[in-house]
Parts: sequence; C-alpha cells; structure tokens
Amino acid sequence: MDADVQALQQALRSRWTQPVGAKAQRYVDQFWNRVRRERSLAADVEGNHGTYHVSISVEDGTLTSACSCYIGKHGGCHHCAALGATFLKDAGSFTVIVPTPLAAVSDLDSLRAYLESVALDELVQQLRQNGITQKAFAESIGMSSQHLSAVKSAERRNRYFHELGATKLACLWVLEHLG
Repeated sequence: MDADVQALQQALRSRWTQPVGAKAQRYVDQFWNRVRRERSLAADVEGNHGTYHVSISVEDGTLTSACSCYIGKHGGCHHCAALGATFLKDAGSFTVIVPTPLAAVSDLDSLRAYLESVALDELVQQLRQNGITQKAFAESIGMSSQHLSAVKSAERRNRYFHELGATKLACLWVLEHLG
C-alpha cells in the first residue's frame, strides 16, 4: 500500500477514534470530485446550505481539515468527519493526482495535469530564486501581493481561486522568459 495512503489512514483513525455520528454518516459516500494529492484529500458534498468543499491534509503527522460550511473553517464539522470516513471506507474512490514534471508537458492535457500537480507557492519560490520578488511578480500581472498570498494560502487548503491556473501560467512564462 502507498505510504501516503497509510499516513492518511493512520491520521484519520487517530483523529476520529469512534465511528462517525448519525449526522456525519448521512454524508459518507456522498462526495464527488474526490481527489487525493499525496497526503491531501479534497471533495465536494451537498449540504443543507449548498455545495461544500471539504479538505483534509496530513503534514508531519499532523492532520488538518477544513470545510466551506459555516462551522467548518477549522475542520470541526461533520462533513470533515464524513470525508475521512469515506476515505477509510474506500480510498480507491479518490482520483490520485500524480505530480507531472514540466518536461513532460507536450499538449493541453499534460499542461492541465502539470498545473494541477504543481503548487503556486513552489512556482513563486522558483521566481524568488531567480531574483523576482512576490510583490514584483504580482504587480506585473495586475494583482496585489496580498491577493497572491491569499491565492497561495487557499491552494494549500485545497480551495481554489478561479485565477489560480492563469497565475501559475504567468509564473511559468516569467520563469522561462525572464528567470
């Protein structure tokens, strides 16, 4: 079994030691857009007030979770528990996002796979290594540095601004032409 899957399962079992309650049980297996990227899970579920985006990550043995419902900012809701239970029940039902190397990009499908597998934070770090500050990059594409930070932070929590892909493409262009 994959080491990332094992780490997720161990962290989930440690966090939720009892079977999920009746409220959470209603949401188990009801998620769509289920994805796993290394030690992170994300999916959508229909809640009482619309569609919620739910995410769980394990980093250095610490589990963090979040949900877009009104009580789930820090992961204390039943949607997070249900996502964990869904993964424990059927880890294979999650689409695995495998990192794609930039050198493997040869068409639009492989470009999409690359953009999904690379973090904006990683690209901004590469810009920094080439002497381009986050502020200078953000201003060059008509974005405030604060908004760029918000886009990066959201991606770390498996939430996505619409401009994420375009911002990653802009980073790649700058790295190729100015870096």
